[in-house]
Amino acid sequence: MRNLTIILIMLLSTLGPAAIVGLVGFAAVRAVGRNPSAAARILLAMIVSFIFAEAIAIIAILMVFSLFK
Repeated sequence: MRNLTIILIMLLSTLGPAAIVGLVGFAAVRAVGRNPSAAARILLAMIVSFIFAEAIAIIAILMVFSLFK
């Protein structure tokens, strides 16, 4: 039962940031398609949001490991 709990918590903690990465990537592709001259600024904003989303996932995984150690 404990393993199932760990699996479900890890799934939920990584599902959110994964969805954010997908949505941000999709929005960035659409934005570059509409305004190719702003590609550098869009890329910078996309990278920063990816970093924040991945940081949330890493913090969540570290919390899961520390809780169920």
